[in-house]
Amino acid sequence: MSGRLRSGSRALAHRNYRLFFGGQFVSLVGTWMQTVAQAWLVLNLTNDPFVLGLLSAVQFLPVLVLGLFGGIIADALPKRKTLIVTQTVQMLLAFALFALAQSGTVQVWHILVLATLLGVTNAVDMPTRQAFAVEMVGRDDIQNAVALNSAMFNGARIIGPSVAGFAIFIFGIPVAFLLNGLSFLAVIVAYAVMRDEDLRSPARYHRPATVRAVGETLADGLRYVGRSPMLMLPIVTIGLASTFGMNFGVVIPAFAYSVLHTDALGFGILMASTGVGSIAAALLIAFSGRSRPMIIGAGSLVLGVGLLAAAATQAFVLALFAMALIGFGAIGMAATANTTVQLNVEDDYRGRVMSVYTTVFAGSTPIGGVFAGSLASSFSVSASLVAAGVLCALTGAGAIAWLQRIRARGIAPVLAPEHVGAASAAGARPR
Repeated sequence: MSGRLRSGSRALAHRNYRLFFGGQFVSLVGTWMQTVAQAWLVLNLTNDPFVLGLLSAVQFLPVLVLGLFGGIIADALPKRKTLIVTQTVQMLLAFALFALAQSGTVQVWHILVLATLLGVTNAVDMPTRQAFAVEMVGRDDIQNAVALNSAMFNGARIIGPSVAGFAIFIFGIPVAFLLNGLSFLAVIVAYAVMRDEDLRSPARYHRPATVRAVGETLADGLRYVGRSPMLMLPIVTIGLASTFGMNFGVVIPAFAYSVLHTDALGFGILMASTGVGSIAAALLIAFSGRSRPMIIGAGSLVLGVGLLAAAATQAFVLALFAMALIGFGAIGMAATANTTVQLNVEDDYRGRVMSVYTTVFAGSTPIGGVFAGSLASSFSVSASLVAAGVLCALTGAGAIAWLQRIRARGIAPVLAPEHVGAASAAGARPR
């Protein structure tokens, strides 16, 4: 047991990663608090799920449009310093939303503008943060770091919405935005005190100096992804499942508000239940010791089943179980997809490939958010959940069949850090 415990927490042996883990956890608790408060504020102002879809769209549309350029920045600039800048900007945006909400002057267009600016910073922050992980822990521990990141993210998903629900119930919505702004200080300080000498040096990268060079760099990264089935499989699967079924910021608030008829506290508990399932999946992956690409498709199937279960109930307790199942499937799929990409990409392409991954993952939200919000507004929240569940289940089945075809062609994915050398020699690494 002690050996498995050590194996499941290998990444925490690295000082820089410990700093990142602690600081990012505090910041993510604040982020989830703001997610709950912002959705509840929009529903209070409009009582329209379509506006939630629009909010999701404007927040993630910049990632879709600018995410690939964010990958160039991730490869070209020092990642730690870049992350300090992006996190500082996001802190200031949270304080701006607090000031508007506290003064009582906040309007929907204010929220949409601030969400758009947050999306612009995320277009740089997300691929940079993903690519920075390997510099903190090295290739041998990257699978464990990705799984622990998922556990941390979803641990925050349990705590943040719960705290937000109580805080909103007692103090009102604005306090959640204030606490989110303050939480960024933890991760900014963590980045600031990291030791550069402990970071794994990234591959040398020649920064493009012209518009044409930028275009060629983007095209080279996309061609690289297209040549590798073990990069295409997780990226396409996560893109489809995210578009159809991971619109939690749109569907779950409307589900809580109009189907379960609960308040902000109940909404927070519902979101926390999703986090319980998510962290269970992340910890199972962290302590399993290896990455299994089959989980990508299986996770999408479980996500679909959970969405269909939620559509079938109007009871709050049963909805909690459905939300836990949704979280388990979603994070099992996402964490395994991330690990598969990280293990099958060469270091000098890492920033650009992770930008493709994050662009597809987060950038699909504008499309899916509007789709889910439109269905919920025009028909019902339950109809939106049914459509999402069916499409996610079909995506999972397709991913499993795709993986079987890849294996039939004799292409073996890199499964775990200790197998990297052997798998590369066998031709599993992209060329």
